Amino acid sequence: MNTLSFRTAIHSCILKSLQNKLIRSTFETTNLIQTREYAARKGTRERKKKGKVKVEIQKVGFIPHNQRNREKYLASRPKLKFDDSTMRDPVDDVFVMNYYKWVVYPFQEAVQCHRETHSPEIYNKPDSDLLVTVELNMQGEKKNKMVDNFTRIAPMPHKFDHGEERSIIAFSKTPENQDIAREAGAQLSGGPDMIKQIQNGQLSLADFKFVIAHPEILPELVVLRGLLKKRFPNPKNGTLDVNLGTAVHKFLHGVSYTATKDEYEKDFGLIETRVGPLSMDAKQLEENFAALVRDIYTMKPKRQGTFISRCILWSPPSPEKLKVDHVAYLEDTESTKSKGKVEDEDDEKVEQVAL
Repeated sequence: MNTLSFRTAIHSCILKSLQNKLIRSTFETTNLIQTREYAARKGTRERKKKGKVKVEIQKVGFIPHNQRNREKYLASRPKLKFDDSTMRDPVDDVFVMNYYKWVVYPFQEAVQCHRETHSPEIYNKPDSDLLVTVELNMQGEKKNKMVDNFTRIAPMPHKFDHGEERSIIAFSKTPENQDIAREAGAQLSGGPDMIKQIQNGQLSLADFKFVIAHPEILPELVVLRGLLKKRFPNPKNGTLDVNLGTAVHKFLHGVSYTATKDEYEKDFGLIETRVGPLSMDAKQLEENFAALVRDIYTMKPKRQGTFISRCILWSPPSPEKLKVDHVAYLEDTESTKSKGKVEDEDDEKVEQVAL
């Protein structure tokens, strides 16, 4: 090949490379984007606008450390309902309680055990209160319905200092019943004349914590229904009773207790109250405990199964807790049913009189 043809070949190659670069640069610099707009279906844009939900950020104030992530804590904590039916019975006096069933003590034996720990050689608290923890199954007649929280006063056969100041006003027509209520401890007892004094403003019902009445004065007492509201005498809670002396004694010396459902386990309820000091006679403490258990059992819903899961006795400052048998103090099923029927009939009578 001669030099002329070689040079022309080189020049042609250089020209082709320059042309390719020029074409590539022009494609890179020019934005040739083809767009097409199609008509949307009728109502599509409006539907998309409605689908866009505006997120509102709520400002939360300061939350204490013990309340943060409360729902996660309640969901992950161990269950409060206690069931040791699958565990073994202890074979001797020394055993690890986490792996065996709780020992069920007779009531008086449990009281004696607490007295030993509160002797002068150990805690030196012979007059400490004997407390009772009652665990309840709050499931109602249906599985998805639970028993609401309730507050009651259980009558105590043997009175003790419960630490509360209670004032009682009693209504009755006959002077005999008025004297009985006054002797039982009512601060004020009267009849229709006292109702007129309340209507005129001479007496104030706010000065009295409990209002108790005899059924014979119920028609005259209806005029105070607007003032009393939920405190209006009712046979269901014991404020409307034929025996005024018994009713006054119950609300004056009885023990107040509240059944509270757990926030997460709705079917678990708890009651904590007292039945007397350790220095009281063991038999009297047992009778007070029996009255408490029977009063709680009156709130049992109409379903099969147990309402009271277990009862535990304890006395501060000792951390020792002893399980006691409560089934022996419960009334027969037939008697509780008949009692409930009588209460329902009394409630219907009260409603008829009020109307």
